[in-house]
Amino acid sequence: MARIITLRDALREAMSEEMRRDERVFLMGEEVAEYNGAYKVSKGMLDEFGAQRVIDTPIAELGFAGIGVGAAMNGLRPIVEFMTWNFAVLAFDQIVNNAAKTLTQSAGEFMCPIVFRGPSGAAGQLAQQHSQTFESWMANVPGLKVISSIDPADAKGLLKSAIRDNDPVCIMESEIMYGHKGDVPEGDDILVPIGKAKVTREGSDVTIVSFNKMVLEAEKAADELAKEGVSAEVIDLRTIRPLDHHTLVESVKKTNRMVVVDESWPFAGVSAEIAYEIQKYAFDYLDAPVTRVNSADTSLGYAPTFVEEYLPNATKVIKAVKEVLYTNA
Repeated sequence: MARIITLRDALREAMSEEMRRDERVFLMGEEVAEYNGAYKVSKGMLDEFGAQRVIDTPIAELGFAGIGVGAAMNGLRPIVEFMTWNFAVLAFDQIVNNAAKTLTQSAGEFMCPIVFRGPSGAAGQLAQQHSQTFESWMANVPGLKVISSIDPADAKGLLKSAIRDNDPVCIMESEIMYGHKGDVPEGDDILVPIGKAKVTREGSDVTIVSFNKMVLEAEKAADELAKEGVSAEVIDLRTIRPLDHHTLVESVKKTNRMVVVDESWPFAGVSAEIAYEIQKYAFDYLDAPVTRVNSADTSLGYAPTFVEEYLPNATKVIKAVKEVLYTNA
């Protein structure tokens, strides 16, 4: 059986179920307790688990991220919520230089089972310092796992897997998608494996790869292309690192073409890594170069017209698909 619930409810269920299952798990971050979370993801959790396990912190990302890393090294399993990953830049020393390197720097003596989570990417008219996409930033760091999904069922199962994982995991959500609804299976022990992409739509003419909220644009494009007789296969990466190369290569073997839709900037991003992997491992199956649809190579401005022009959308995806099909007049 499945229920239709929102992304925020799915994330809350994941955290609450894991906190009931394991007393070492706790949540900390700005406004997660008394205010029920900036986006109401942790609504009601303070009432159930108390102030020792749902902890409000000062506005000091470096400080509370460091406390989380120390707690993880000493046997607890913290969930650190950032109000946005844009603010987590202040804690990169703790994430990149401490959490990611704990296992190797201690020669395997210490693990760092910690989850850093919060929204990433553009969220309306929030301008340059609040609209950045961080999947490729974090995925560039050995020792970190990176998850990015807005499907409620996948997000719940992946968060549960991340909390149980012995490595530090960065989870990228979406501020404007917390109300996004989807079918979520009943049951408190349903996990989604980290590192496995999902084919959300079967197709034969072209593969469209994306993650997070850009999957919805890929699906819209696939719907429109179907009206023109083009069969598009859509893949939701779900996990950025480790990347599921096998699913991508197997899809290209079938469709012979690929378009990657990535909300981040084009230089050295997730789409660039996928393009490299496909040309290395599936070169003989390609009938056209891998094409990428990214955000504009500039900071995001405030004006709504600029936001619309800046971000990937279904129209841009359709144009890219026609380019790899050589049908774009």
